[in-house]
Order: sequence, then C-alpha cells, then structure tokens
Amino acid sequence: MFSNEFSPTQPVILGFDPGKDKCGVAIMGLDRQLHYHQVVPSPEAIATINILRQRFPVSLLVMGNQTTAKRWKQQLQQELVEPVNIVLVDERYSTLEARDRYWQMYPPQGLTKLIPEGMRQPPRPIDDIVAILLIERYLSRLTE
Repeated sequence: MFSNEFSPTQPVILGFDPGKDKCGVAIMGLDRQLHYHQVVPSPEAIATINILRQRFPVSLLVMGNQTTAKRWKQQLQQELVEPVNIVLVDERYSTLEARDRYWQMYPPQGLTKLIPEGMRQPPRPIDDIVAILLIERYLSRLTE
C-alpha cells in the first residue's frame, strides 16, 4: 500500500510490529507523512524490510517491545543486508488504539456504520496500523 509514486528524499522511519504469524510494517517520514504500510507473513518480514530499505532512505527501525521483541531484534541484526539502528517502543494498548485508527483511516460503509463503534472489528489484520502507531509514539517521545 504505497501512498504515492515517488520515494521520499528525507530520512524515514520504518515501523515494525513483529508477530509469530504475521508482522506489520510501515514507513513514515519525520513529518508524519505515511509512505507505506502492509501486513506480511512473518517468514517474509525480513526480506520485505530489506526491499523497503532499497526503496526508502530508512534511518531507523522502530519496533514494539513486547512478547517476541528480543528474538526479532536479534534476528534483524543478524539477517538485514545493511545494519540499522533499532529502537524499542512501548507497545501496550497499541492493538486497541490501532482498531480505532483503522476506522478513522477507513470509515465504516453501509451496514457497518450501524454497529456500535466498540463492537466493530476491522475486516483485516491491523498489524500495519500498529506499526504506524509505534512510529508515532517514537516521534511523540522525541518532541516531549
């Protein structure tokens, strides 16, 4: 899901929400402009990150600090084509926040609008939106 046809020239941050089965990946500029986001199967995550780093000037990788973070960080440091700084960010409540953000990004259509907001389930995995939120949390931490 690319937001535009050109690649940014300014450094961008790669957000990574690692998981056992699937991972969320996002690319965002320091200006909070979203350039890319996608959910990928876990076995394809590192290859996807390597491809994205060829296309975008990634200056930093931000990832969640929970369950599988330690193992993923080690794996990334070993398997990425070029090393990158990895920063861990608190990811508590990010899934709940991502569900709300999903409906902001993709407003409900048709009958879905009638379902109370708290009961709506996004129709697809939202790990990419978690990755977006992780970048935003990191950027907010910088400006505090």
